[in-house]
Amino acid sequence: MHTSRHWALITGPLLAAGLAWGMSVSGWDAKACWTGGVAMLCVVWWIFEPIPIPVTSLIPLVIFPLAEVLPKEEIAKAYGSDLVLLMLGGFMLSAAMAHSGTHHRLALGLIRLVGGNSSRRIVMGFMCACAALSMWISNTATALMMLPLALAVIDRSEDKKLALPLLLSIAYGSSIGGVGTPIGTAPNLVFMQEYQNFTGTTVSFVQWMAWAIPVVLLMIPLAGLWLTRNLDYVGELTMPSTGSWRTEEKRVLMVFGITVLAWVTRTEPFGGWSLWLGMKGATDATVALLAVIALFLIPNGRSGKLLDWETAVKVPWGILILFAGGIAIAQAFVESGLSKFIGEQLTVLSELHPLVLIATIALAVTFLTEVTSNTATALLLMPILAPAGLAAGVDPALLMVPATISASYGFMMPVGTPPNAIVFGTGMIPMAHMAREGLALNFIGIAVISTVCYLLVP
Repeated sequence: MHTSRHWALITGPLLAAGLAWGMSVSGWDAKACWTGGVAMLCVVWWIFEPIPIPVTSLIPLVIFPLAEVLPKEEIAKAYGSDLVLLMLGGFMLSAAMAHSGTHHRLALGLIRLVGGNSSRRIVMGFMCACAALSMWISNTATALMMLPLALAVIDRSEDKKLALPLLLSIAYGSSIGGVGTPIGTAPNLVFMQEYQNFTGTTVSFVQWMAWAIPVVLLMIPLAGLWLTRNLDYVGELTMPSTGSWRTEEKRVLMVFGITVLAWVTRTEPFGGWSLWLGMKGATDATVALLAVIALFLIPNGRSGKLLDWETAVKVPWGILILFAGGIAIAQAFVESGLSKFIGEQLTVLSELHPLVLIATIALAVTFLTEVTSNTATALLLMPILAPAGLAAGVDPALLMVPATISASYGFMMPVGTPPNAIVFGTGMIPMAHMAREGLALNFIGIAVISTVCYLLVP
């Protein structure tokens, strides 16, 4: 991997320069050449990571104003996007939950609810807990939190076959559940941003959940059945005690509950509270940031606040930079005419049956995301799929939604998603085993995503 990174450092700029030169010779203007070159450089460096992904994401923010591809005002908009702010608010909410220990209590409660009287039920309990949590906090944080619990269970259990399925249930459950809400994982927000840019239509919190939750509800039992197919041990397992609810936990959970309710009811039913209260300018980001302010104001019951800056500052700022860089690239694709050109070349897609089209996209994206960041994959594909949908005469969501969900459903490789890397880091899962189990789930995911999107997405 080190060698490939070294070569990527050199080949990235060479490929970028070659593409820009080729486009120039073909008659493209300077804006399009710069856009193509920068996009190529970012793709290569995002995949092989010769420098950190967030640092690569700064390149379009520097180059585009200098090359007059985008004015600095557009670059500023990328950072100030509603969805960047929503992501920031979501990160800080999850930080408050982690700081108070609320997420730990909820996870244990869910595992107990499912029951621990057999290895199969333990694995299903962990998978359900990871999926439920990762809808609201990052899948990375979910996996990190659940891993020590799983290792404790493995030590206590007499079932020697439990370790591998239980560890994989954390990785896969976290990834599966993350697609359930807009804030669960970054590609969801990438889709919402680009769909709005290309169509002028905003996808609400509820609308996204109406598409994604059915995928989660189908994937969890199917993945669970696959992982537990060889488990037959029956025996009671005692889970660690959580003790009584603390004031801090109750207050964080209350703020979180009110926030989720405000997200869900902002535009529905009958126009939602934003219409009733005359606050039409309110967005999901507004709600998230108000919740963050509240967390800094509300006492935690032990001479502090529910959230302090020392905790909040640890949010993954790199993801926000990546997101902003991706928005800038997407905007440059539009401004330079590249999106329109690519979309026109893909009009052939209109000749395919919608189900075949969706399945092809899901297949391609699922295996692409095995080797690159799921957010980077979404950032690269959304500006291409949106105009392709418009050119083919279908709602762009029909192409974009399956691609978005598939970007988070790479189950084979440790580099596919952060949860995969976290559980692989225990040293208890052979690479070949993860690849074999993940390959089956990749195809199950493709089938589920294709079916649900065909039936539900317009």
